Amino acid sequence: MFWSRPKCQGLTFVGVVRDHLDMKEGPDITRIGAMIGDPTRANMLMALMSGRALTAGELAEASGVTAPTASGHLKQMVDAGLLWPRAQGRHRYYALADDDVGHALEALMGLAAAKGHLRTRTGPKDPQLRAARMCYDHLAGAAGVQMFDALAAKNVLGGARDNIAVTAIGDQWIADFGMDANRLRQAKRPLCRTCLDWSERRSHLAGAFGAALMDRMFDLGWITREENSRVIRFSKTGQEAFNAAFPA
Repeated sequence: MFWSRPKCQGLTFVGVVRDHLDMKEGPDITRIGAMIGDPTRANMLMALMSGRALTAGELAEASGVTAPTASGHLKQMVDAGLLWPRAQGRHRYYALADDDVGHALEALMGLAAAKGHLRTRTGPKDPQLRAARMCYDHLAGAAGVQMFDALAAKNVLGGARDNIAVTAIGDQWIADFGMDANRLRQAKRPLCRTCLDWSERRSHLAGAFGAALMDRMFDLGWITREENSRVIRFSKTGQEAFNAAFPA
């Protein structure tokens, strides 16, 4: 049965609409939306998508504002639960509060790209970011999508769409790659999670497994992170080993 618009007589329909608009149940997205929607705070959050903790001064530089202005924005985001502040020596460092924040930011980036909300001027590092980058704590970009597709083809990952899981074959593959599947399952976060890659418009792997794969590739010397950037660079031998492990 198709939905049909109710007939309006006088203020009856207006009153129905007003009743629905006055409902205040469920999560309140307005505060989080306001935090992320401010350009200065958005630039700070994007800078923290590298997975590193940054000082207030570094975040002020990344967002193009003065230190006092940055301090006010940072306090707001800490109070809203988006950032985790840490003191070390004379400095105060800030990081994303948890992987849920990183996942939400990447999802918003994917939505913005899909709807055509792109920067009019591209930066010099855009091609490198599209090739391989940090997405909070896991690999994104063309390399991240290649890895996800290869794991699915090898039946390391099973399931469909966003409901993915590590298979029995995957447990053995994880062990062969030098990691412990049981330990990964004990993490206080989902083992597998898909992220819609904003540049590739396809999924890459997040969650405890995605983060562990990134850490393992750092340990093996396959990849390094470019200073003050989310760009990931492969060594020559690392690129060869990556392509062998995760063939396109």
